[in-house]
Amino acid sequence: MAAPLVACSSQIWLLEREVPPVAGETTVPLLPCESIDVIAEFYGVLGFQQTYVQKRPNPYVALKRDDIELHFFGMPGFRPEDSYGTCLVAVPDTGELFRAFAEGMRGAYGKILVSGIPRMTRPRVRKNSGNTSGFTVIDPGGNWIRIMAKTAGPADEAPVVGRLSASLRSAVVMGDSHGKADQAARILDAALERNRDTAGPLELLEALAYRAELAVRCENQDAAREYLARAFDIELTDAQRRAGADALAGLEDVEAAL
Repeated sequence: MAAPLVACSSQIWLLEREVPPVAGETTVPLLPCESIDVIAEFYGVLGFQQTYVQKRPNPYVALKRDDIELHFFGMPGFRPEDSYGTCLVAVPDTGELFRAFAEGMRGAYGKILVSGIPRMTRPRVRKNSGNTSGFTVIDPGGNWIRIMAKTAGPADEAPVVGRLSASLRSAVVMGDSHGKADQAARILDAALERNRDTAGPLELLEALAYRAELAVRCENQDAAREYLARAFDIELTDAQRRAGADALAGLEDVEAAL
């Protein structure tokens, strides 16, 4: 009769004893691409360093920028358009990282790549991400590297936005999170029509800036120029120009892409 009692006591001791936490874990995404050389060149533009490369028998490259580490494996004949590769990168400041990536792109390509593969979206507040903004890098392998803030503010602290801005956030989810630029354009077109007489100048500026970007993604350059012209015609005070600096920068990036 003693043995079961000892076993039971041992089990209780194991359950009750304090287990020290394990720290220092690292997770590294492993993503597909057709060419590890093309991938390494693209991420080099964004400030990544190559920490490991293997050409044969299986192409493989490891890239690192500060604490962001991404690994890629090559697949001959792989189509970036068919890729399901994606990962989430949480950073303290999405704006700071976007500006660094943008500087690299402008230095290498003379512009920010806003359409096609590869490309990069701008940091925008999304309806599905609380009070944080994020942006996405779609690399030459068709992988979506989703850059988001580490922390999101509580929902009850979300700023009050106008109707057009609310629709813009829904359009951003469709266009930047799901990659469906045509559906995002339809959402925004309807919102621009509904709110054409009530939207404030900053709301209108941000909506038109995103609509112009969506037009470029949909390969409709004429429409992009139309939305750019409408946005540049908005009369803004100096204070509004400062508040809308990101949207104005976005307009310049779209203009450079045409």
